[in-house]
Amino acid sequence: MSNFSRWIPGSPRTVTGKTDDVVIVGAGLAGLSAAMRLAGAGRNVTVIERESIPGGRAGRISDRGFEFDTGPTVLTMPDLIADAFDCLGENMNDWLTLEPVAPLYRAFYQDGSVLDVHSDTAAMAAEIEKVIGASEADGYLKYVDFVTDLYKYEMKNFIDRNIDSPLDLLSMDLVRLIKLGGFRKLAPKVGQYLKDDRTQRVFSFQSMYAGLSPYDALAIYAVIAYMDSVAGVFAPKGGMHALPVAMAKAAAKHGVTFKYDTEVTKVRMNGNRASGVETSTGEFFAADVVVLNPDLPVAYRDLLGKEPWSVKRLKYSPSCYLLLAGSSAKYDHIAHHNIHFGHSWAGVFEELIDKKQLMSDPSVLVTNPTYSDPGLAPDGKQVYYVLFPTPNLDADIDWNKQAPAYRDHAIETLQARGYTGFGDAIEVEHITTPQDWSDRGMERGAPFAAAHSFLQTGPFRPGNMFGENVVFTGSGTQPGVGVPMVLVSGRLAAERITGPDKTYVSRARR
Repeated sequence: MSNFSRWIPGSPRTVTGKTDDVVIVGAGLAGLSAAMRLAGAGRNVTVIERESIPGGRAGRISDRGFEFDTGPTVLTMPDLIADAFDCLGENMNDWLTLEPVAPLYRAFYQDGSVLDVHSDTAAMAAEIEKVIGASEADGYLKYVDFVTDLYKYEMKNFIDRNIDSPLDLLSMDLVRLIKLGGFRKLAPKVGQYLKDDRTQRVFSFQSMYAGLSPYDALAIYAVIAYMDSVAGVFAPKGGMHALPVAMAKAAAKHGVTFKYDTEVTKVRMNGNRASGVETSTGEFFAADVVVLNPDLPVAYRDLLGKEPWSVKRLKYSPSCYLLLAGSSAKYDHIAHHNIHFGHSWAGVFEELIDKKQLMSDPSVLVTNPTYSDPGLAPDGKQVYYVLFPTPNLDADIDWNKQAPAYRDHAIETLQARGYTGFGDAIEVEHITTPQDWSDRGMERGAPFAAAHSFLQTGPFRPGNMFGENVVFTGSGTQPGVGVPMVLVSGRLAAERITGPDKTYVSRARR
């Protein structure tokens, strides 16, 4: 099919030819989502994973009794997880225990004020009124109405379906989104409802997940704020890694074959059609369809030997420095998820994204998984997940040289933000720099993939099909970044193979 055909509206493209035997490369969340749906649809599915465990970016490090999640820590939209189990005729709750996190976040500000974020709108309005004032609480309630409408109009027509052409977006919901102001910039749109700097920050920092500052991101990305700050945040029993483990076990029960510790090095192509994949040991797995879950630019380059214009042109999200710490210190003033805002706001985004410099006054995410699940550490000990936003590898920073100094900076920043004695209390630590993310297969060392600018969103994001029978899934393709989006991506990949199910309605849209 020509490159121009994807711009013609109509039914979504699907794989041509036989689709009985499917090989999925990568057991990340998107690959697992696709595997579960394909198995439920009667396909013979083999998942090939280079690591010894499932999860991809949602991996696990076990060290001296401490259990560390290596990727996402914020779990929202559990209905999308339940959808995948539904496809197998399974009940998610039989495989996975999810507990609501309360508060969703605890936000700390440089003026000493603290704001707890709740999914219950009445409780959140009361919190804002207590900390800031009644008029700001009223503005928050209007903002909730706005993001709820955004979600309603976006989910069905712009997120939860395959899009081949910009013309596919033409609908009354597009008109409604335009009327709502969804294509204005996020920060000024939030400012229509929220006047205090503190609420503006806590309801717009989510744009970082989309790889943009709140001043550059489109207002449609306020839907991320809906997904966590309105729909709620959850913690799986056993940590985030319990999610891919549960998905893999359910898939295996229904016939999916998993090949761990096996690295795929090439998709074998015969003209425009894949015949299977080759591994580093020379083994060949024949397939009617190949699904690729590695980071899309890496999959193109390393497995297909291609770099199409749609990939070459991409600009990438910022990266992050991640400190995983097993500690003897417990801090009673924090919650499960904690955001420590610096004095600066707009200025640090300019440093991070425009100038590609390390933030001089960083805002920091500190997650304390043992707050909800003490079993993730030895008795009396704590697990901390500390994330500092950094530029990606487009910046002139040699992380092999910079890492030790930045570790000192991270510890000093934490201690200045209320984590007294943090450095001395560390018993086990694991550090991930942008270079480490790159070494793990993430283009430009950017775990948040290509940024969600207008021209890298929806039909302008790299499509999820190549040739006649190669399908991509994951954050690098539609609909994008984040646990909810990659779960949807797995479903969209499966529908490229099975065809769309006209009767399917996600729990998230019921």
